[in-house]
Amino acid sequence: MADSRDATDEIARALADRRRALEAELGITGERLGDIRAARADTVADDEHDPEGPTLAAEWSRAEGQRADTLSELADLEAAEARLAAGTYGVCEGCGRSIPPARLAVRPAARRCVACAEGAGR
Repeated sequence: MADSRDATDEIARALADRRRALEAELGITGERLGDIRAARADTVADDEHDPEGPTLAAEWSRAEGQRADTLSELADLEAAEARLAAGTYGVCEGCGRSIPPARLAVRPAARRCVACAEGAGR
């Protein structure tokens, strides 16, 4: 039983570590969006035709995409933490079999085994 508890604690730590990393990314992305917002407010230049680099609109779009991806992964981690607390972490939602540890190592918030994920288009 101690091995099971140790494994659960290790999974919880891994999820918490990833959450902290994502929250840090979210903070950095928020700062980037603030910088872009300030630059957009301060400029009267024709940003869309600047030959020197990406436009502020393109930078904004990229940063918003990163923010959305990070928020989505955070939601997935919250769901994984709930499954861990409920004792269903690592059980495929599609077929009910165990998700291989190698898959969980790569995608700790995985809800489906590879076969079911491929069938679901994810």
